[in-house]
Amino acid sequence: MVEADPGGRIAWQEAMLSRIVEDTPSVKSFFLKPPRWTGFTAGQHVDVRLTAPDGYQAQRSYSIGSAPEAPEVELVIERLDNGEVSPFFHEVVVTGDTIEMRGPIGGHFNWRKQDGGPVLLVGGGSGVVPLMSIIRHRANVAPDIPATLVYSSRYSADVIFRDELIARAESEPAFNLAVTVTRETPAEKRFRSGRIDGELVADVLAGLGGPPRHTYVCGANAFVDVASRLLLDMGVPFESIRTERFGGDPAREVAGEPVPEV
Repeated sequence: MVEADPGGRIAWQEAMLSRIVEDTPSVKSFFLKPPRWTGFTAGQHVDVRLTAPDGYQAQRSYSIGSAPEAPEVELVIERLDNGEVSPFFHEVVVTGDTIEMRGPIGGHFNWRKQDGGPVLLVGGGSGVVPLMSIIRHRANVAPDIPATLVYSSRYSADVIFRDELIARAESEPAFNLAVTVTRETPAEKRFRSGRIDGELVADVLAGLGGPPRHTYVCGANAFVDVASRLLLDMGVPFESIRTERFGGDPAREVAGEPVPEV
């Protein structure tokens, strides 16, 4: 059971920061060891709360990137220059610090072994994080279930989990990877140049052997909207699609850009 406070809400706890790993120039993984933790389901997230000396508090939600079987909770945090919380993680915290967190949270964007497959995962930028939890969990408990990750990134250097994803694609027969880079011609031969389009989706669906049983789309608001419409247009069943999104109004600029990239 998830521990709750007297008001019935999930209780806050102090988790020790055991490791920090740099994923990309702007993204780091923070590995936490909460003292009271009963596990989670791949795809869930936690809340993190920071309290300033004057009592001011800032709270953010972060997806869990680790598999449920892992001994630590991995939060993957992108540094946002105008953010309140991410600069603190990137510039201030060190191994051994404690971070106030609560969770796990979320019951919709989840995958379990009994859910089966095929599984189609579509992520934009840091939206790959909860998808990675699903990928890792599937490899641990049901490696024969077909799964494909379609991942859109601006630059090759921004691909989170790059080395692990490539290694999994090369060593796991039932896992396929399609990375598309929108702002450059990638040197990595496995990566594709351009946005997610109908041709790419058609190739992915052919590799899966048909429409997926479960589809997970995660990224900024506009990315999720555009990617979901494209999947529907390409015949992916509406009832199979689950979405997780972050950011403000979909009509506004996404990550500083007026046009959503997929």
